[in-house]
Amino acid sequence: MTDEQATEVSEASAVTRATETTEAADVTDGAVPDGAAPPAPPAAPTPGPPGSAPSFPSVSSAAIDPGRWGRVDADGTVYVTTADGERAVGSWQAGDAAEGLAHFALRFDDARAETDLLVRRLTAGRGDARAILRSATALRERLADAAVVGDVVGLSHRLDAVVAAAERAEEAERAARAGAREDAVARKEALIAEAETLAEETTRWKHAGDRFQAMIEEWKSVKGIDRKTDDALWKRFSRARETFARRRGAHFAELDRARTAAKGRKEELVAEAESLVDSTDWGPTAGRYKELMADWKAAGRTTKEADDALWARFRGAQDTFFSRRSAAFSARDAEFEGNAAAKEELLAEAARIDLSDVDAARAALRDVQERWDAIGKVPRERVREFSARLKEVEDRVRAAVDRRWQASDPETEARVGQFRARVEQYEAQAAKAHAAGDRRRAQEAERQAAQWREWLAAAEDATR
Repeated sequence: MTDEQATEVSEASAVTRATETTEAADVTDGAVPDGAAPPAPPAAPTPGPPGSAPSFPSVSSAAIDPGRWGRVDADGTVYVTTADGERAVGSWQAGDAAEGLAHFALRFDDARAETDLLVRRLTAGRGDARAILRSATALRERLADAAVVGDVVGLSHRLDAVVAAAERAEEAERAARAGAREDAVARKEALIAEAETLAEETTRWKHAGDRFQAMIEEWKSVKGIDRKTDDALWKRFSRARETFARRRGAHFAELDRARTAAKGRKEELVAEAESLVDSTDWGPTAGRYKELMADWKAAGRTTKEADDALWARFRGAQDTFFSRRSAAFSARDAEFEGNAAAKEELLAEAARIDLSDVDAARAALRDVQERWDAIGKVPRERVREFSARLKEVEDRVRAAVDRRWQASDPETEARVGQFRARVEQYEAQAAKAHAAGDRRRAQEAERQAAQWREWLAAAEDATR
């Protein structure tokens, strides 16, 4: 007997003894007189339709009336009544026949209690149906030669019912295990599919890493798969994890290289920015700082700590330069405003230059121009205004000089005399033609006289 069977027998014996008193009240005195026919065996159990609750034939305790199921002959041989007649089960020499029957009846009740325990486990769904089937089959086989006195036929039928029900339960458990296995395989294949997608496609490294950790815990919770299949599934899942780990490692290695390169480049930019801090070449230096800023943005990012420290130095150098430039521009602007006020006064003075004396006017203009240049620059937005106003004064003086020169030019005087002579000539021709009654020649001469008269007027204006 195995340890499992021994435990079951022990439990069954305890159950039997606890129920003997109750069962005794329900059993009639059914002792079989010597020579009487043995009681008819109970009918074999018939299994119900699939899915129905199993029916197990009841078996009475042999301890209540062992003489109903067996006898002890004069030489002490003990017999049990079976469907095929009597079967010797042992010899009793230790006492009277009643004690012998009670002894063998107690053994039967142990087997009966063991069977009842299997029935309770089967109907309650406790234990493994396969183990119950093994126990019931072994007990049924032992019963054929068991040294017991009791309703062996009824107990055999009861065990037949237990075996049949256990077979059905085992088949149901096998189907349930197969379904659970399929579900478990499907769950793990779904985890593998997700893992393979993450391994090949994702760039959300933190999220994917956390998800892989969660999937491992979920993987551990999925049970019911045979070792071979589970190992094959795990290899696929593990390959996906390794692929993800390689991609993530390569990404961060490249990121480290890029950060190192970015740090080196930004250190160069910081060094140049700091070297320009004291420059007074405001325009080109400001332009270079803009270029450095564009280069900084294109350099990429390094670690946050290094990036913050380098940026603080770069921005500090930039701020220092532009603060100096701003202060210099403020001082320059104040100077330019003063220059503008001085040039306003100078322009007012230039507007009062007397043009009647051309030489004096030219001298006064030269003095204004010299002092104008000495004053220096004005605000940029007023440069064009001041240049235009000074040019007006210069144009007025130049025009006066030109008029005087033209008035004193001998060539101009000769041209005026020539124009006057031609006017007089054409006027005489017109008068002569009128006197002769030649109207056409008179009109042509008058037209020529008018043309030369206009040129004469212009020449005379130039000499004034």
